[in-house]
Amino acid sequence: MVTDPLPLQLAAELFPNGISRYAVGGLLVGLGVAVIYIGTGIPAGASTFLESTLSYVSERSRFQKYVSSRNWRVVFTLGIILGATAFAATVQSGVITTSLYEPGTTGELYEFAGVTFWTTAVQPWRLFFGGILVGIGTRIGKGCTSGHGVCGVGSASKTSLVGVATFLLVAIVTAQVVAALGVSP
Repeated sequence: MVTDPLPLQLAAELFPNGISRYAVGGLLVGLGVAVIYIGTGIPAGASTFLESTLSYVSERSRFQKYVSSRNWRVVFTLGIILGATAFAATVQSGVITTSLYEPGTTGELYEFAGVTFWTTAVQPWRLFFGGILVGIGTRIGKGCTSGHGVCGVGSASKTSLVGVATFLLVAIVTAQVVAALGVSP
């Protein structure tokens, strides 16, 4: 009997549903980052895009540095929101079926205007508190996982490599602690 090479065994264990969904997602993210960088010369990072929207309502100097490029950054931010909405309205609702998506187990379906949507079962206060912690973390870490993880690691930035290693370590430890405590959404 011939067994699969170790890398294939490991991949099958880590990704029991296959890697195609992750490969497609990664290719789309990479394409988006490349288009933004080629078009603007600025590495894409979601925290900077979101922070630039504050330049519309705040006169603080830290937000005003984005005034010259905020319009396309707002379009990017809206694209994230609209892309998620389109995905929810088509794939998550079941209008379009694909082997790249499997419904989650921590939410519920609901109907709105004849379209089925999915919503998370995570309590709103946890989402809000988590968002605050992520915001604080992106300020302390001078960027987010998209900026450091995609653009920074891709350009071999030492700061980004350390940042991504830190993100992963903290995420793994947090997930283990939460699981050990039996916390659920």
